[in-house]
Amino acid sequence: MMTSHLVYSTEVGRIKSEKPQEQVPQGDGIVRIQLQKSGRKGNGVSIITGLGLAETELKLLAAELKKRCGCGGAVKNHTIEIQGEKRDLLKQLLEQKGYKVKLAGG
Repeated sequence: MMTSHLVYSTEVGRIKSEKPQEQVPQGDGIVRIQLQKSGRKGNGVSIITGLGLAETELKLLAAELKKRCGCGGAVKNHTIEIQGEKRDLLKQLLEQKGYKVKLAGG
């Protein structure tokens, strides 16, 4: 007995399964910026958490922050990582955008 799966239909075209909705972690309304050096060969990285934005919005914000700071960075697990010890500048930039910001950790 052969089972068949609908792959294409002339009525609706190609059948695609829907992607699950992205789960955005909601914080407490406070954006935290921490400096992390451990596991990075002594180079500091500023990590921004608690933004509560979708992945595409995070990438746009990260691109703008990297440009304003003049350094590299990445978006990982709903956090933004900016290379270097730039917490004060990042705090100033995020407060200009209307976020409530706290410096966390060392």
